[in-house]
Amino acid sequence: MQSIQANNYPVHFNETGYEKLNQHLKENKYSNLFIIVDSNTNEHCLPKLLPILETDLTIEIIEFEAGEINKNIETCIQIWNVLTELGADRKTLIINIGGGVVTDLGGFVASTFKRGVDFIHIPTTLLSMVDASVGGKNGVDLGNLKNQIGVINTPKMVLIDTNYLETVPQNEMRSGLAEMLKHGLIFDKGYWEQFLDLKAIDFADLDQLIYRSVEIKNEIVMQDPTEKNIRKSLNFGHTLGHAIESYFLENENKTTLLHGEAIAVGMILESYISLHKNLITEAEYNQIKSTLKSIYDDIIFEESDIEPILELLIHDKKNEYGTIQFALIEGIGKIKINQSVENELILSAFEDYKS
Repeated sequence: MQSIQANNYPVHFNETGYEKLNQHLKENKYSNLFIIVDSNTNEHCLPKLLPILETDLTIEIIEFEAGEINKNIETCIQIWNVLTELGADRKTLIINIGGGVVTDLGGFVASTFKRGVDFIHIPTTLLSMVDASVGGKNGVDLGNLKNQIGVINTPKMVLIDTNYLETVPQNEMRSGLAEMLKHGLIFDKGYWEQFLDLKAIDFADLDQLIYRSVEIKNEIVMQDPTEKNIRKSLNFGHTLGHAIESYFLENENKTTLLHGEAIAVGMILESYISLHKNLITEAEYNQIKSTLKSIYDDIIFEESDIEPILELLIHDKKNEYGTIQFALIEGIGKIKINQSVENELILSAFEDYKS
C-alpha cells in the first residue's frame, strides 16, 4: 500500500514500513535506541520487531505495565529516570511499539525528555492504528481525566503492520472499530455504509479499511493540526464518551470500559442530540443506534451515575469560556462543530439510550 504523507511525517504500511525504518536508522546518526513497550507488546510484538532492525546501535527496552490506569505522569517519571540512567541524550531515538496507551505516553515522554528527542510509532492495536498514533497528539491522563496533560508533536514516522492484529483480542478489535465507524459518520457516508452489515465484510479487506480510516483522519488533521477548527470534528462521540470512560475508570463498583466501548455509547448519545437539534433525520438516528447496539453490549447506567458523568464534562478539553462544546453530525458524513447543548437534552439522550 502507498504511504500516506501526514503533517511532517509519513505513515508507512506493512513491509514498506520496515524498509523505511531501517533506511531511517542508516541515514541518521543516533547515539542509541530505546524501545518503549508495555507488558503485552514486550511479549507478543517485540520478538517480531527486533530481528528486523538493521542497526549497530545499542538497543535498550523499557517496559511498563499494560493498561490505561498506568497512562500517567508517574509512569513518565519512571521512564525519564531510566532514560537518564542508561545514557539517553539529545541524539537518542525512541520507538514506541504498542496500543494507544504506549504511543500516547511514549510520544509524550520523547517530546519532553531533554526538550524533545526523535520518536517513531509502531501501533499494534486497531485503535492505535486508525486513531491514537496518527495526528501528533501525545499525552497522559490526570487521575481519571483522559489526556489532560500533553503536547502536539509529530513522530519521524508511523509504521502500521496489520500482522500485529493477530495477537489482539476481539473486544480490543471492536474498540478500534468504533473510531473507524466515527470516521464514516463524520466524513464519508459510503465508508460508514460498509459497516452496516459486519457479517458481509471480508476481513481480508481489513488493510484497505484501515488505510481509508487513516486517510480520513489525516485529511482532517492536515487542515487543522492544532485543533482550532475542523479537527474538532474528530471529537464526535468523545465529549460524552470520554466522560463515561473516566467515570467507569474511577468508580470501583464499575467494570472499566475500553475506549471504543465508551465512544460507541457517546456516538449514540450525541447522535440523539444531533436528531433533536434537527441536524439528522429519525431514520439516520435509528440506523446509527441500531448499528452500534448490534456491535457493542449495552452499558448499564443507574440514575446515580448520570450526574457525576455530567460533572466530568466540565473538564473536557474542547470547552471554551466555561461552555461545553460538542461536535455533532449534520447528516451522515458531515459534521457541525462548536455546538452548545443544554443539560436537559443530554439527560434525555441517556433516557433514550436506556430505553
